[in-house]
Formats: sequence, C-alpha cells, structure tokens
Amino acid sequence: MNFTNFTRTPKTPTHGRSRSTARTPLSPSLAAGLNSLNISNSSPTLTRKGVPAGDITNPFIVNSSKSRSSSPVKRVTAGSGLQVNAQLKRQASSGVIRKGGPESRLDVITLDYHAPRPEAKRSKSQSSLKRDKAFPREPSVPPSGNADRFISSRGDIDVGTGYQPAPSSADSSPGHIMRLAEATGIPLNKRILGFHEAPPPPSSDQAMATQRSIIRPLYSRTGTAGSTGATTNKSRKIRTVAERILDAPGMMDDYYINLLDWSCNNVVGVALAESAYIWRGDVGQVSHVTEASDGHWVTSLKFSNDGAFLAVGFSSGSIELWDVEGNRKLRTMNGHQAQVPSLSWHEHILSSGCHDGSIWHHDVRIANHKVMELLGHHGEVCGLQWRDDGELLASGGNDNVVNIWDARYGDVTPDTRAAAKWTKRNHTAAVKALAWCPWQPTLLASGGGTGDATVHFWNSTTGARLHSLKTPGQVTSVKFSPHRKEFMSTHGLPTNGIMVHAYPSMERIAEIRDAHDARVLYSALAPGGEMVATAAADENLKFWRLWEAPPKKKVEKPKVPMEESILSLR
Repeated sequence: MNFTNFTRTPKTPTHGRSRSTARTPLSPSLAAGLNSLNISNSSPTLTRKGVPAGDITNPFIVNSSKSRSSSPVKRVTAGSGLQVNAQLKRQASSGVIRKGGPESRLDVITLDYHAPRPEAKRSKSQSSLKRDKAFPREPSVPPSGNADRFISSRGDIDVGTGYQPAPSSADSSPGHIMRLAEATGIPLNKRILGFHEAPPPPSSDQAMATQRSIIRPLYSRTGTAGSTGATTNKSRKIRTVAERILDAPGMMDDYYINLLDWSCNNVVGVALAESAYIWRGDVGQVSHVTEASDGHWVTSLKFSNDGAFLAVGFSSGSIELWDVEGNRKLRTMNGHQAQVPSLSWHEHILSSGCHDGSIWHHDVRIANHKVMELLGHHGEVCGLQWRDDGELLASGGNDNVVNIWDARYGDVTPDTRAAAKWTKRNHTAAVKALAWCPWQPTLLASGGGTGDATVHFWNSTTGARLHSLKTPGQVTSVKFSPHRKEFMSTHGLPTNGIMVHAYPSMERIAEIRDAHDARVLYSALAPGGEMVATAAADENLKFWRLWEAPPKKKVEKPKVPMEESILSLR
C-alpha cells in the first residue's frame, strides 16, 4: 500500500457528536483494499483473505441455502363459524369503538376529553355545601366552537356584576382564558363597563363627618334615602307641586304661635308681623283686618265654626273679635298677662291659651267674658283644639304635656277651675300639633317638636295610646282627611316637608320633601277637605291638593204610579 497520500484524522469523542452530512473521499490505497474483498452469497466459500471458506461469523450475512421460516398464519377453524367479511376488515382497519366507553365520548375535533367526576355519596346528615367543597365543580366547556360565552363554575360568578368574558373559538380552554386575564389585568368576575361611576371617596373633613353622623338617624326613621324630592305610593298618585303660591312678606318664624286658618266660607286668614289679613280665593281679594299696637304683633287667629267671626290674639295678651262680612271690630277682651299663642272655637265659647300655661273660656255674648279657667300646664299653651261636638278640649304645651279636658265638668262661673280628664306625658318636646278625627270622634292625634318628632294617637274615652309614628323632623301640625282614613303632617328641619299616611296601618302614601325653603310652621284644611294651605318662614303661602272628594251620588226621585198621578191631577 502507498501511505503517501493518506492523512490520519484525529479522533473525536462520540458523545454529543453530530453526524456530518459531508462524505470523506476514499484514498487510492483504501479503495484498492475494498475492491479485493469479495462477498458472495451464492458461493459456499469466501474469498476473503485469511478467512476459511464456510466460516460465516458475520450475523448480518445470511446463507441463501438456509432460509428463515415464515410467520405462522392464524386461520379460522371450521367449527368457529366466524366469517371474515368486508365489514370486519373495515372495522379492523379503523378500530373498534365500544358503546358507552370513554372513546365514544371523545370528540377529537372540537372537544377535549374530561374524565367523569366521581359522584359523591352523601349521607342524609351531610349538607350539599360540604359535598360541593369536597368535589368542586369543573368549568363547563361550550358544546361547540361557535359558543358565544364561557361560563366558569357558578361559585366563581359574581351574580350582581355579570358574567365572565367570552373566549375565542380557537383558544377556548380555561387555562388560556386565565392566562389572558392575568396578562391584561382584567378580572373575570367583574364587568368591564359599569352602568354607574364609582362613588367618590369619603371626605376627610372631620366636621362634615360629624354632622352626617348626627343627621343620619333622622333620615333612617322614615327610610328616605335622598334629601330632596317627592315620593308617592304606587296605589295612588298625589300631586307634589303646589296648586298656587302667594307671597306672604313678614311671616314670623315662631314654632309656638298659630298664624293661619281657613274658614268654612272659603276665606283664608293669615297674620304677617303686626297685621292680620283675610283672602277670598273665589274673587282673589285681600282685605286688611287689624293691626297690633306699637311694640306688639299678632300671635294667633281663628275663625268661628260658622265662619262669621274672626278672633285675633296679640302678644300683649288682648283678644279682638271681628265681623268678617262687615270687616268691623265687635269687641276687645283683655285679661291675659302674656301673649296668646293659641285659640279655638266651639259655638259661642272662645278658648284661649296663654304663655303662662293657663286656658280661659270666653263667652263672647256677655260682658264678663271669662267663664272658666283651666290650669294644667306649666309651660306655654301652643296647641288648642275643640272636638266637633264640644264635649272635649285638647291642649298641648311647651311642658311636653297633652291634656284632654271634659267641658261638661263643673259649673260655668268666673271662678270655676277644672281638672284635666287625661294627662299624657309621652312626648319629649313641645306639643303644638293637635287634631281630632272626623270619622272616629274618640281619636286624637298629637305631634311633638324637634326633640320628639313623633305623632301619637290617643283614645279619648279610655286614655290609651293606640299608635305612634316616628317622623324625620319636628311636627308642626296634623290634619285628618274627611274623605279617607288618612292624615297629613307638616314638618320642620331637616325635611321642611309634608307627609301623608294611612290610618291605622301607618303606611306612607306620599311625602313632599322641601315643600318650603324654610320649616313648614302653619297649616289649614280647606272646608271641602281636598286642599291644604301651608305657610313657612320663607314668606310663601302654598296650596296643595292632597285628597279628592268622592263623587256625589245622584238622588233618584221616586217614581209615582200612573194611577196616583191621575188622582193627584183630579
């Protein structure tokens, strides 16, 4: 051999060595050696140098004389009865699917296979909540690729905010959705777009927070959420806009006096500072009645039951009696040593409440007008109301006391003093609002001031308290409807509103919040019982239609028989 052209290549470790696709060319000496080697399968001897003939040590060289036996063929015996037909061959080539097996529920095109969840065996004493914790629900996968929503386990869904976002048809696995949500920072259990903006953060002002905490219980008493507006019951709608508004300059802001009344002849009386006026709504005419002396003002006014007379009380303690139709003063009755904040009529008897706590009965027909004095209050008598039949008189004072007086007790003489039939001390503030019920004569309603803000209902026969209603503010007046079993109440701070409730259910029918810009201090019911007039310190007089009178029934004339009509003609 010639080794002049042969170059030895250094050995390279076999571990980690990649197979090269380039082939190394053979040298002339190596090619000649390979050509000298002759391997023949047909000859029994090998012509390889140094190897005896017939010695075959290479396992990859197979002698053609010794053939390998073929694989055994399974043949069907005659007794088996199974014939190999085309259907069996087709099933064998495609695979046999067992009915009811897991492979029958596998859809390799649109669905991933999920192993069936083992059903929990729960005893009767085990709750379903514990079962759900032991076997958490798997996320449900849409049945097809065209589904428009992916709903995870119901325990993860926020029902109040909405469903989870829908996945794409290409990547609809729960893991892919979770990875996308984590990457984008979008919560799956929240809506991306909300209907309302988030509320602003609470104010850091400590004074404002203190005021809110103080005023919150007043609004929570009636369940009202807002500070303004009007609410009505679904069963009946009441207009929350005033029918008419009149200017009342000089209206006094005093809780303990009474400056508004409405007569049965549809005449409104109102006091403005030191003057008293009457307004006739049918013709829109205003007339000046009287004026207080220097340094004094009007503290009360009240029409008689027939509407013919008007009594006016002053801060000086005197009371004037005026003829409404003739607009002339009839007399002046003196005797009180302080202002007269309340008046009430029953026929010819005029009762007056004084600042010193006394109540006088005046008989306006005689010269010595004082016929009885009632002593039962230690504070100013700011509420006074006769019952329609004249048997009972209710009074309320600044001493937080409600008294019910029996007019039939004692002789009517100038020195007669009577005791109250019932004395109620349930109120915790001054009692100005008093009203007798027209369709239940034994029922009396009384309302307290700011510290009480409660309307109590009393049985004047037994003296029992029947019902109580908590209101959002001081109660300045109460009026019963003559057409419905309902009552209305006016309020001061903080609502300055009007409320209508049913009796005895105490269901709120309507509420007009901020009916005036200041606290509603005075109210009067129209003679028809449909409208209510209110006055406040905002110097406005407003008229509200709260009730509707029932339609009048037509009285049918009795039919006269024909025979009687003929006889009457004869």
